[in-house]
Amino acid sequence: MTLRTLMQTAPAKANELFARLAETSDGAVKTREKLLAEIKSELELHADLEEQHLFPILRKHPETKGLVAVAIRDNKELRAKLAELDALPKNHETFLEKLAELKKAFRQHARDEKRELLPAVQRALNEDQVQDIAEKMETGMAEAEQIRHDQLEERRAIARQERERAELQAAQEEAEEQEQLAAAAEAREAVTRIAEAAGENARQITKNLGEGVNRVATASAAPLSTGLLFWDMMLGMASRQPTRVGSTPGRDALAAKDSRSEEAVIPLGEEVLTVAKRKVTTGTTRVHRYVVQTPVEQQVSLVHEKVIVERRRPVTDKSTGETLTELTVEVIETAEVPVVSKVVRLKEEVLVRTERTEHVETVRDIVRQDRVTIEHASKRRRLPAAS
Repeated sequence: MTLRTLMQTAPAKANELFARLAETSDGAVKTREKLLAEIKSELELHADLEEQHLFPILRKHPETKGLVAVAIRDNKELRAKLAELDALPKNHETFLEKLAELKKAFRQHARDEKRELLPAVQRALNEDQVQDIAEKMETGMAEAEQIRHDQLEERRAIARQERERAELQAAQEEAEEQEQLAAAAEAREAVTRIAEAAGENARQITKNLGEGVNRVATASAAPLSTGLLFWDMMLGMASRQPTRVGSTPGRDALAAKDSRSEEAVIPLGEEVLTVAKRKVTTGTTRVHRYVVQTPVEQQVSLVHEKVIVERRRPVTDKSTGETLTELTVEVIETAEVPVVSKVVRLKEEVLVRTERTEHVETVRDIVRQDRVTIEHASKRRRLPAAS
């Protein structure tokens, strides 16, 4: 790569970045920060390469020494304007105005280098010196590009680690939530089993009490009999009721009252359906980004300058300049060559998000409840549980 091409690469890329940054709005703060950082990197790299490899050699030649001083002063002014713009809030009302000033100063600096500095370099240095400077600057640009690539990879690695850490944390939180739901379900099942056992015990106690009461009632209501009707009539046992020894009418009334005051409490229970919720994984959607390569072409108009030497007759034979001495005239031939650079532009964005919808689902199950059966000597009926 020639020195001219190297000197024109940075201005071409910087002008592209300037144009993209000027099209941003005040709300695009992150985009402005990113583009301004790229502009700063390009301008600083261009100035550093000139000051390290080109200017030290040009200072040794009297005809280029003054141009070096001007170029160094322009670089200082560019750095000052760049620092001022970098310190300014990216949504400030004067941001685009300061950007236009920086762009104007940089373009003037690039034009001065193309029209004055590069021709002076071609006159002052031989081809080997120019090629040596070009190789050093090209090596410096490659090293800077490698550093940028390494920094970008490092930022990507950090972002990937943070994303994996966030996914791991989300998975742990989901696992903890599942464990909590499982523990809650086990607790509900345990409570249900305890309630069922208590209900079974109550039913058994009620059954035992009912059987005891029935036995007592049956024994009290049975009359005394010999088994033969004749002897029962003779002995007066047909209508005889059992009495207690030493009983009195007052004592019998008190005993009847005590028997009527006895109570048996039978608890009646029922199951109530309780529906809880837990989160389950129904599927995973992955969006993978990959790079494809597409051949493209673009036509560009290039200008080529060629020195033409012609002989012609003078208008007059009168000498108007210095003659009869040695004279060398050098005319530099120039040609424009394509400078290929690629920039990344945001074409579109793919948004990955989750959307929640609610629906009502009917849960059906079977619940149990207690009922009682009341049996009398003459009839039997079934009563529902109290609601």
